[in-house]
Amino acid sequence: MRRQLFEEDHEMFREMAAEFNVRAVAPHYAQWDRDHMMPRELWTAAGEQGLLGLAVPEEFGGLGMTDYRFRAVLDEEFAKSNHLAVGLAFHLHDDMVLPHLLAYGSEDLKQRWLPGMVSGETVTSVAWTEPGAGSDLRGVRTKAVRDGDDWVITGQKTFIGNGISGDAALVLARTDGGSGRGGAESFSLFMVRKGEGYTTGNQLDKMGLKASDTAELFFDNVRVPHADLVGEEGQGLRYCAGQLPQGRLGIAVAGSAVARAVYEATVRYTKDRNAFGERIIDFQNSRFELADILTEVEATESYVDRAITAFNAGELDASSAARVKLWASERAKSVTDRCLQLHGGYGYIMEYPVAQAFLAARLLTIFGGTNEIMRDVVGRGIAG
Repeated sequence: MRRQLFEEDHEMFREMAAEFNVRAVAPHYAQWDRDHMMPRELWTAAGEQGLLGLAVPEEFGGLGMTDYRFRAVLDEEFAKSNHLAVGLAFHLHDDMVLPHLLAYGSEDLKQRWLPGMVSGETVTSVAWTEPGAGSDLRGVRTKAVRDGDDWVITGQKTFIGNGISGDAALVLARTDGGSGRGGAESFSLFMVRKGEGYTTGNQLDKMGLKASDTAELFFDNVRVPHADLVGEEGQGLRYCAGQLPQGRLGIAVAGSAVARAVYEATVRYTKDRNAFGERIIDFQNSRFELADILTEVEATESYVDRAITAFNAGELDASSAARVKLWASERAKSVTDRCLQLHGGYGYIMEYPVAQAFLAARLLTIFGGTNEIMRDVVGRGIAG
């Protein structure tokens, strides 16, 4: 069935995103994957192409494209090209960090941070997760103590995408001076630029998406100007909760895009590959499996498209975002697994896109809050 979500402007943007993948990413992606790192030139090239900070107003160097359909197009093109690590890195920058600055940052903070984020000269990461605090952010132990016109931050973060390659992080830190599990007003958000006391630990060796670097971060009495406090003191958890729908929508878009791309690649493979004198697709089991997968792919696309429409209308609440993230990420995991099986032995070889997508999709049920947390969010809403 033909999708109804996109209009002419989005398809024109899709052509530009596809050309960027062919020109700037495809020739180098395999090497970046081996290096576990993307070069900074990719970010500035994306900035020059107008692919970063789409929602940033023109006064701060952006295009003011608040229509989330453009972000969805970009994610779909990364998935279609099997450049999933680039999509992840850009997602952290644009769907996780940027919304907090746009929604809660002062005019001064926006003026100092947003132009560099749009141009790709400033690469950012989200430093919330800690060794003892993942989905439960009230367990965060990193502390920020006020000292005159500065804050002094001390603590450790882990699983931080763009942690090595990035220039700065959106840090969640405890500011009430307490210990133990924090309360609703115990935490604040800061934009922290790399400098004295801000160091990265070892790069973490992930299952997949290796071209996107992930690391531990350490903060040893890092001084941060009060002007880099995002919004109000003590409102960090509320801000995180307020912007999570966009982050989870981005994961749902990626899940849907991965499922579609892998399905289409598998159809091509089963038409080309023979066994026992017949094409793989000519076996009834293959056709039945592909029929089920296509149905799931189209249902997922429709669900995600509806969520994008709701987000653009300001109607995607936390429970709705949790549901669509839960569904799309589970479908991506299931579809890639079944498509890998249809590839047989070749599906287990990393040069085949289905193998890379299988490893990438596994992250989606964990990233942005585990799917167990998504079920709890939805279940609590049902229970009232």
